[in-house]
Parts: sequence; structure tokens; C-alpha cells
Amino acid sequence: MTAAESAYRPGSTGASRYPPIADHGLIGDLRSVALVDMAGTISWYCCPRFDAPSVFASILDADRGGSFELAPSVPARTKQFYFPDTNVLITRFFAADGVGEIQDFMPIAEDAREAERHRLIRRVMCVRGSLLFRARVAPRFDYGRQPHTLDVRQGLAIFESPSLSLALSASTPIEADGPDVCSEFKLQEGECAVFALDKLGDSVKLRSCPIAEAKDEFAATVAFWRHWLSASRYRGRWREMVHRSALTLKLLTYAPTGGIVAAATTSLPEQIGGERNWDYRYVWIRDSAFCVYALLRLGFSEEAAAFMRFLSERVSRGDRGRSGPLQIMYGIDGRAELPEVELSHLEGYQGSAPVRIGNCAVGQLQLDIYGALIDSVYLYDKMSQPISSDYWEDVHALVDWVCDNWDQPDEGVWETRGGRKNFVYSRLMCWVAIERAMRMAARRGLPADTPRWQRARDAIYRQIMRYGWSPRLRAFVQHFDDEVLDASVLMMPLAKFIAPTDPKWLSTLDALGGSLVSDSLVYRYDPEASPDGLRGEEGTFSICSFWYVEALARAGRLEEARLAFEKMLTYANHLGLYAEEIGQTGEQLGNFPQAFTHLALISAAFNLDRALG
Repeated sequence: MTAAESAYRPGSTGASRYPPIADHGLIGDLRSVALVDMAGTISWYCCPRFDAPSVFASILDADRGGSFELAPSVPARTKQFYFPDTNVLITRFFAADGVGEIQDFMPIAEDAREAERHRLIRRVMCVRGSLLFRARVAPRFDYGRQPHTLDVRQGLAIFESPSLSLALSASTPIEADGPDVCSEFKLQEGECAVFALDKLGDSVKLRSCPIAEAKDEFAATVAFWRHWLSASRYRGRWREMVHRSALTLKLLTYAPTGGIVAAATTSLPEQIGGERNWDYRYVWIRDSAFCVYALLRLGFSEEAAAFMRFLSERVSRGDRGRSGPLQIMYGIDGRAELPEVELSHLEGYQGSAPVRIGNCAVGQLQLDIYGALIDSVYLYDKMSQPISSDYWEDVHALVDWVCDNWDQPDEGVWETRGGRKNFVYSRLMCWVAIERAMRMAARRGLPADTPRWQRARDAIYRQIMRYGWSPRLRAFVQHFDDEVLDASVLMMPLAKFIAPTDPKWLSTLDALGGSLVSDSLVYRYDPEASPDGLRGEEGTFSICSFWYVEALARAGRLEEARLAFEKMLTYANHLGLYAEEIGQTGEQLGNFPQAFTHLALISAAFNLDRALG
């Protein structure tokens, strides 16, 4: 049984109620997404947008979360893949009497009114022999907190809750089973059935989805994704993995604003049974800024421009509160308030409570975001199109703020909840913020307080070299006043703070390799050596593993870099998707899929390709 193959048996119980996190594919319409497992079940779907309350959430509670099951009624082996160069997901079933498949996709509507339908289409086909299928549509609105009514008509079912109404159209007979809808049907070779789930509203009227229309929608969705991907300029060694990462980043983009969510899910655990469960369905300034770099490298300038507009609005509205002129994250619509709530009625993935919605880290001070942001502005200005004079004034104000505020402790890039510290990475990215702004001003002749900026930049450099370096460890460390290693310092040569062959950096690379690296996989830090305010352990952090590849390549250790990269590729799931972390036995942990990991893969592949020649 390969990574792309599993066994499906109807009526599975016990631990199998929670498939591995990696055993899922992702579909979406640039407003929301759904996760489909290898048994053909939609186990996560929020409608009408990424951060809306869930409709299906059996991945967080198999009993109370709700799901959309669709599979053969007999035991079958399953395989899953993407229709080439698209985000159309195919799940195939191999049974004794035949072979069937489900084509799952969400059409990308050009018409704004039709986009409000948020149609999710499931085409079921028998490609060989004959197969008996069954479906159960069991929505549980508002994370299972709202009841709903059900109205079943000829080929249609309307689920209505106080906050959301959905319509299911089916080409097969359907019937009510309590609050759910069921269907059993048999397909012969060449036959097809269609299920379509629509959001209803004032501007979205009830409409069925005939088989012929679903076929046309399939063709249109395939054409959309292939046209989008054709803009890629990547022609390197790892084209399939890089393009899958690009397609995933696009799926995580909220088209109305250009915001890019950190991940598609909430509360998938970093440790099974642990409490490190967070809601990642928001726009982190840092993650999204790095995404701009990755997309620009590949040639996707429209996505970069859309996020620049999102950033510009946030910067111009900055209130310079206690966490600075920018928050570390925003809602996908740009809202600032993201109150964190625990959903105690949900048991969590494999019992990993609590399930959280919202994120109270929104109020943290994380100084590194200014470096990530201004670096992305610098790259956009250099590689895409010059920023406007008004936007430069906003950038100028941000750099002035950084000059006044860089020398203070913060919560750091890892959003620790153990108190503020003088993190080296935060200082590094403050240096990046000022240095990139100085480059931009010099290249374009823009007005800047250059003497003041240079004094602050140089002061940061000297402080890192004096207090961020451990003579005993012969390495740069996590924060001042301690001797803890941290993988975030892998960004030092990547950000051009230090030469990749500088003796201090090479000894740091060796120290990290000896303490935080396990078979090419990299831990962020040791929570026992540097308590972060949370209980439990975590897996290796995949973005750090890709940073390690880049650092090795830039240090001239190309054979090691290539081997580490190839090993990392083996930890992807069967579709080329990554969660946030990798566990002790190679399992994926944390929210899924994770934008940070995929953008780091793109960057590592691009730079490793260039180094290899």
C-alpha cells in the first residue's frame, strides 16, 4: 500500500474515524476551501469563506462536526490525485466489481453574483464494471452549535440554519434521514451522477446542477487553473512540486481582498493530545509577505499586486497601538478583531482539545513582521512595478517607527506565550526593514532620512554581533542573555545579513545541524531549554527544514543541500501537500495545508536550482 493508496471499508469505526492529516486533498474557489479525505468524505468546509463557521468539521469531531460522505457501498482500495495542473481532485475506488471515481471541485465564477453561490460539485463516475454507491450529507452548522431544518423535494434538499442556508441538488434519488440526506445508487460503466452544494441567499436563487452542466463546469474549472498556472516561469528540476505549491498558495488566497491565509484549517494539533492547537485561517503579515516573494519568483505578479493593495490599506490605517502600527495578523477582510474562543463541545482531532477559533496572538508585539513586509515591498518594487509615492510615505513612516522601537523585547516569530524576550530574529528583521528601505530609496531617488536610518541599521548589526553570538556555542542564539539555539537564525544569510560563508555563520550552521536537525528535518527550538509557555512537545517545523536547505546551498554544501531537499520531498503527502510540522514517525502535524511550508519549498527549489546550475 503506497502513500497514495489506502483501503476504504464502509462503516469504519474507532481510531479510523480520524484519517491521518496527510490523507486529505484540498479544493476551493478562492473564497473558501474544503478538505476531502481518501475515503471520499468532505471532513472540513467553511461557507462562505475561509474563516466562516464550519458546515462540515468531522476532522475536529467525528460525531458532532458533520461531513459529506460519498463512496462505494463495498470495500475498495482508494487512490487520490489532482487532475494535471489543476486544483480538481480525483478520488478513485478499486473494488471487486468495478472502478469508480469522484471528481471534486469548486468552480471559479467570474460573475460576482454567481460567485456568491460558492458551488461545490461532486461528480461520481463508474469507469469500469459497475459499483453501488452511497452518500450521506450531514451538515452541522456553526461548528455544530446551530440546529437546522431540512426540506427534501424532487432531487433537491434545503438545509436551513439561523445563519446559513444550503441547497443540495442530486441527480440520484435522495431521502431524509433525520437532519441528514442519504442516497444509494448504482452506476454502470460510463454512467455518472452529480451532487452539488450551493449557498442560498437574497442574490442566489435555488438552481439545480444537471449532469451536463456539471460536465461544463468541470471543463471550465480545469481551464481556469491551467490558464493561471501557465504564467509560471519556473522550469527547474522540481517543476511538479513547485507548481503544486503554487497552486496551493493560490487556493489559500481570498480573491476579494488579496489576503493569503496561513492555512486552511483551525486546531489541527502540533502534538496528538496536546494543547498546541491554533486557528490559522487569517492573514499573517509575515507569512503573506513571504508568499509575495515566492509568487514573484514564479512570475505571478497579479497575486503580488493584490496583496500589496491589502498591505497598503493596513499600513495607511495603522494606529500605532501598543503592538505598533501593524498587527501581526488580520481577518481575510482586513478586520482587526480576532477574539479567541474555545469550542468545548468539540473533542478535537483524535481527542486533541481544545478546538479554538480566533487567535489572541493578534495583540502580540512581533517586530520581525516589519522586515518581512518591507522586504516584500522592496522585491515588488524591484521585480514587478514601482510602488506609488503615497505608499512610499507609508513605508517611510514604518521605517521611522522601527528606528524608534527596534530595541525592545517582543514575543518573537514563533508567537511564544512565555513572555517577551530580546529575540535575535526580531532584531535581524528590523535590520532588514531598514536596509531594504535604504536600498529602495537609493535606487529610485526617494526621499529618506538616510543618516538616521543608517545609524539604527548599524546599531542593530553591532548588537546582534555582540549579544546574539555565543562564544561558548560558537553560534548565533535564540535571544540575548541565554544560550539557546533557534532555527529562525537560518534566515541570517538568506536575508543577506551575513555572508553565507562567514566563519561565524558556518559554525552556527554546524551547531544547528548537530542540535536541531534530524535526518534533514529541523526543530524550531528546544521547548525544554527555552520554555514557551505551553505544555507538550512538537514536531519538526517544515519551513525551517527548507530554510536549512537554502542555507546549505548558499554555504556551498550543494550535495548536502540537494539530499536534504529530496528527503523533505518524501515527507509530502500523496498530493504534494504539507502541514506545518512533521512528527516523530514522519506523520504530518498541525494545520493543513500550510502556506508557510509551501512558499519555503518554492524558495528552496528556486535557489537550489540556481546553485546547481
